[in-house]
Amino acid sequence: MGVTRSESGEHSTVAGDPAAGGPAPYDPRPRLRRRFFASLVLIGLLLGLLIGRLVDPGPVRLEAVQALPEGLRLRFDREPALHQEYLDGAFGMLVQAEGRDQQGELRIDGMPVRWRIQPSERGLLVNLVAVRALRVQWQGEERDGGWWMVFEVSPATP
Repeated sequence: MGVTRSESGEHSTVAGDPAAGGPAPYDPRPRLRRRFFASLVLIGLLLGLLIGRLVDPGPVRLEAVQALPEGLRLRFDREPALHQEYLDGAFGMLVQAEGRDQQGELRIDGMPVRWRIQPSERGLLVNLVAVRALRVQWQGEERDGGWWMVFEVSPATP
């Protein structure tokens, strides 16, 4: 029986076979596995971002402003976060929403009350200003597919 000689290349085993004593051949499978799992992670991340964009409702929007005889009515597309502040003769509220600059004037018991809604970097500022101290009560409710906020303004009693 003949002897296979690995030195001469006249043997029946595959070149580079570790069983024949040769060097281990290059195996592309580990590199392909890393690429495959990295692409799965990337696709999952992109799908998650896409679903997040579709589900995110976006910022609250001011849809309408209406002056009433006793105050002011605002309509939003949904309920916003609020922060209010009182000063003598003024009332201010920061509403976490987007909208455009608007202003007007009310007459409450013969007293002129100026109102202004202005956008800022933190939301909408709703200001009510009068010569005398104001008492402002507000309430909000969900109605007709939106969120309504009503400000009832009256002179403050000393």
